[in-house]
Amino acid sequence: MKNFSFKINENSYGVKIVSHEDNTIELEVNGTSYSVKMKEEVKKIKTPTLVRKPSSATVEPIKINPSSSIAKIIAPIPGIILSINVKIGDTIKVGDVLLVLEAMKMENSIASEKSGTVTAINVKVGQQVLQSEVMIELE
Repeated sequence: MKNFSFKINENSYGVKIVSHEDNTIELEVNGTSYSVKMKEEVKKIKTPTLVRKPSSATVEPIKINPSSSIAKIIAPIPGIILSINVKIGDTIKVGDVLLVLEAMKMENSIASEKSGTVTAINVKVGQQVLQSEVMIELE
């Protein structure tokens, strides 16, 4: 496994660790085999695992003009369209997630603040959008 060289009181020692199981280490010192039992177990270093918790934040609807009969869902920030969850002609309710926009390596769910019918989808999956660009129109 590992080889070490030690010099103690002007004497040289070559140490080779042969095996390591639990608290017992088999080693050779200058060709002579020894079995060494440790008082405490040698702690193994574990690589930490990054676990991301699911988001507990609620989906925030995008503000639209309530007095207009046609509602336009616009991009709140520049990004890339990851998925579109509606089709033209779909009837949606308040809070329905219309699409997912990736911006700055974060996924942003774009939800509707108004009920209605999807009349136009002006974007496609993989498309890059600018801030304030009209993505979906509702009636």
